[in-house]
Amino acid sequence: MVARRLTPLPAAELAQVLARLDAGGTERADLAAATRHFMAVLEARSPGHSVEVRVPPFAAVQVVEGAKHTRGTPPAVVETDAQTWIALARGTTTWAEARAAFRVKASGERSDLTPHLPLT
Repeated sequence: MVARRLTPLPAAELAQVLARLDAGGTERADLAAATRHFMAVLEARSPGHSVEVRVPPFAAVQVVEGAKHTRGTPPAVVETDAQTWIALARGTTTWAEARAAFRVKASGERSDLTPHLPLT
């Protein structure tokens, strides 16, 4: 199975998705679109393969320069839910706040994404 390449949304489409989410929407399609958009932005801004960022069930990317792994679990893993990922990407919550609230699981070297966030 070949992983699908993530691409950012066009600006107008992203604005519509975020407006619906800001209005309290929780549609799966909007959560998926915003999650994949911000994962694509992270992938473009922080290329590499040393950290795997997972937002199940929507996307997973490998980012951040460092040792490349080819099999099994990468040396660093970050996992969170879609709402938290979108908030981190937009800067409406900080890495420290999300970690303190146990909304992000992170392990391994380079798993602190503070230098890479927000993405807007």
